[in-house]
Amino acid sequence: MRYIGLDIHRDFAEVAVLEPGHPVRSWGRVVARPAELRAFAETLRPDDVVALEVTINTWAIAHLLAQHAGRVVVSNPYRTRAIAEARIKTDKVDAAVGLASSNSGLGCATRSMPSSIATSSAAPR
Repeated sequence: MRYIGLDIHRDFAEVAVLEPGHPVRSWGRVVARPAELRAFAETLRPDDVVALEVTINTWAIAHLLAQHAGRVVVSNPYRTRAIAEARIKTDKVDAAVGLASSNSGLGCATRSMPSSIATSSAAPR
């Protein structure tokens, strides 16, 4: 099982991964466009847990990731205050904190989305 954290921005997502027995490491950035996000999603495995914070396009991205990952967790940014209060503020730190939220109950699983979002033009195709 891998825990994957994404720090989503307008143009890219910073990705961090935690695998059992290994330290958290950066997977670099993914361009935040439908084709690139789709290609990233296709690398996910059914036992992967992916975490991201509520931000721009969250539900469309979560919907896409949920088609490939075993579990997608969307965290509440107010409950993951550690990001806002971090002394070392970088996208890599944000992605790593997202990993922690995926396994600590700070978020909510997002296997299903409101139908108005899933069928809207915002959902990647």
